[in-house]
Amino acid sequence: MGFVFQILTTALTIYSWILIIYILMSWFPGARQSSFGEILGRLAEPFLEPFRRIIPPLGMIDISPIVAILVLRFASYGLNELYYILLGL
Repeated sequence: MGFVFQILTTALTIYSWILIIYILMSWFPGARQSSFGEILGRLAEPFLEPFRRIIPPLGMIDISPIVAILVLRFASYGLNELYYILLGL
């Protein structure tokens, strides 16, 4: 069972890095239009879209990706806590 929790935690960490890279690509003109940027967009946008609907941009700054990454981090921590609770530690 620990292996499953480890895979899920690793997947959440990798997805967090995908979001971070996708967000940083917005700083470089044309980066999101590259094939790599489009692949990351297909992976990141479905998760980011609900946050963008809830949290409006502050001027030209979109803070919804920060909230999305925090949600992933909390999910990862919660998954780890659930694992330790199930182990009885």
